Amino acid sequence: MRDQDPSPVGPERRLSTREAAELLGVKPETVYAYVSRGLLGSRRTPGGRGSTFDAAEVEALARRNRRGAAGSSADAGRPAGDGSFGGGESSGGSVGTGGSVGSGGSGGLGGELSVRTRLTLIGSDRYYFRGVDAVDLATRHTYEEVAEWLWTARLRPGAEFVAPDAPVAVARRAVDALPEHATPTDRLRVAAIAAATADPLRFDLSEEAVLGTARTLIPTLVAALPPVVPGRHRDTGPLAHRLWTRLTGREADEAYLRVLDTALALLVDHDLAASTLAVRVAASARAHVYAAVSAGLGVLEGPLHGAASGLAHKLLLEVLDQGDAAPVIADELRAGRRIPGLGHRLYSGEDPRARALFTLLDEVPQAAPALAAARDIVATAARDTPLHANVDLALAVLTASSGMPAGAGETIFAVARTAGWIAHALEEYGERPLRMRPSGQYTGPRPPRPLPEPHTGGPTRHG
Repeated sequence: MRDQDPSPVGPERRLSTREAAELLGVKPETVYAYVSRGLLGSRRTPGGRGSTFDAAEVEALARRNRRGAAGSSADAGRPAGDGSFGGGESSGGSVGTGGSVGSGGSGGLGGELSVRTRLTLIGSDRYYFRGVDAVDLATRHTYEEVAEWLWTARLRPGAEFVAPDAPVAVARRAVDALPEHATPTDRLRVAAIAAATADPLRFDLSEEAVLGTARTLIPTLVAALPPVVPGRHRDTGPLAHRLWTRLTGREADEAYLRVLDTALALLVDHDLAASTLAVRVAASARAHVYAAVSAGLGVLEGPLHGAASGLAHKLLLEVLDQGDAAPVIADELRAGRRIPGLGHRLYSGEDPRARALFTLLDEVPQAAPALAAARDIVATAARDTPLHANVDLALAVLTASSGMPAGAGETIFAVARTAGWIAHALEEYGERPLRMRPSGQYTGPRPPRPLPEPHTGGPTRHG
């Protein structure tokens, strides 16, 4: 094993297995183990039986291995397994040309996960879709047009999504069979799987087929949701108009519909949030699009992810009821709870999505009381902690002021993010399969152990 650092290599150069092993300071067998774990990509030699490796990727892995070795003594005092991914939205993947996966440790995908993507970049309190300011896109183009941009890097003016009759009928029957207390995400997840059963071509993962599914699945999910007022719903036209009738019984006006459409476009993607990572793992295993979306919906339902807007909605209603944010926030803090709708791990200032929605809501007279309550919440909380509004609080203003239930924000989030999930699935289908295979850090008893004795007594009592 070499003690010196590997020398820099050119980004276009490919290495043989022997060269890669020498650069990494490991045996050739270990190089292939890195490939099987998804830590390193390989390519067969044309006309030969060997494999070649991207020199820049090998050197990056060598650097991570050295950092992991240097940090092993510092980590010795930490509990085993420390450094899980955690909840909420990730700190962002590195932007690159492919989908290589990196990690901060040498044994697998421990530490921070990094997935190269061409889709979304977050930085300096702004975010971008394929290099274009996402807020500018969302405020000037419809949700469907922004989704098309994310999927294809082409803008299709007037893009419209149409749901076929057959999957809609199957999805509606499945959703209608759910109990009344089913959550919005329950309904969307059931609708996605039901629609999959009506699509015999769902296992076609070619780009053309996946894009075709994307343009029909999203409107199918919306069409499967029951309208608030039976018989008063839309199944044609802009998606925001169709979704409105599934969220509130109030008549829509152009100002509110614009806010809803912009909210959908703003929420299309936000890099590697927990639900998006789940989608990429499913796509890495070559699950079809419906199953990948279902994986995202399953994670979204967690209380640390999609449910945040519902908590902000309830807080906003309490402030409106009492007429003052101070006692409501005092009660939240006294109970040891965080104030929902405030702060974001990726933005030091105000969430740009919230800022864009508040600007539009300023133009809606009916939203004025809820908007004032939201600003009261921000001002009151800022007396002690410099927290800013995030998109959950802006969604709460939209949902509370338009007569929508607390779960409406989660529905808006899920429908919007489905487009981003499919964009990430498309990227992942272009990568080598099963590359997202972390290595477990075993913390159990050291083997070998004797076979356990059969338990014949009664229930075990403790203390």
